[in-house]
Amino acid sequence: MFTIATWNINSVRLRSGLVTRLMSEEAPDILCLQECKSPVDLIPAELFHALGYHWMVARGQKGYNGVAIISKLPITDAGDRDYAGLGHARHVAARLENGVTVHNFYVPAGADIPDRDLNPKFGQKLDFLTEMRDAFHADAPSRAILVGDLNIAPREDDVWNHKALLKVVSHTPIEVEHLAAAQDAGRWVDVTRRDIPDGRLYSWWSYRARDWDAADKGRRLDHIWASPDIASAAHGSRILRPVRGWEQPSDHVPVLARFDL
Repeated sequence: MFTIATWNINSVRLRSGLVTRLMSEEAPDILCLQECKSPVDLIPAELFHALGYHWMVARGQKGYNGVAIISKLPITDAGDRDYAGLGHARHVAARLENGVTVHNFYVPAGADIPDRDLNPKFGQKLDFLTEMRDAFHADAPSRAILVGDLNIAPREDDVWNHKALLKVVSHTPIEVEHLAAAQDAGRWVDVTRRDIPDGRLYSWWSYRARDWDAADKGRRLDHIWASPDIASAAHGSRILRPVRGWEQPSDHVPVLARFDL
């Protein structure tokens, strides 16, 4: 059995203390971080190593993007893909000794205008998702876990107000359709919603809210999926809402699941 966590940390160096706190308090066996905003050689791996996280597979760039898989369990580098040809560090994969491959994604946010003609970043987001779909069609995932900040809240109860957000990037129908197409192509199982099927569920709250907790205008942007051959081994999903209240927090919180494999 192992526990996997995914967390958009919004700068791994600035928030290394929050990472080590999570490692100490929750001790996930595998921690996948997004938006590390650091070259790989400047990620403070020695802090994590001291807590038993002896393995890391990462892709980084200065000041932007960046993904890392940090593990107590032995992992090997399983490569990466430059989805949509953006030249960004937005995907990395690692393989466990039992043959399970973990994919860590940071899907582009898409900026503020949900129109690819007026906003090229929105088009890049849709193209990224389309290439994910095509990749899963071409090579059906098996013994695989996909985690990350997918920057889309797909269900009506994954946002604080469905109608109010239909024209807001992260919940527009075209984004939801593109994400569903990628999920369907790989027959991925949304582990979090399989475990917690009912009720509003969020993993992100904006920095703009004066009191994020009272306003509670959240969205579920962070996800854990499993390929159908191992989905039944997943259970115990949690979203660590209190982490949003830690000092100098990320605007995202960790999402966790356990796998009996």
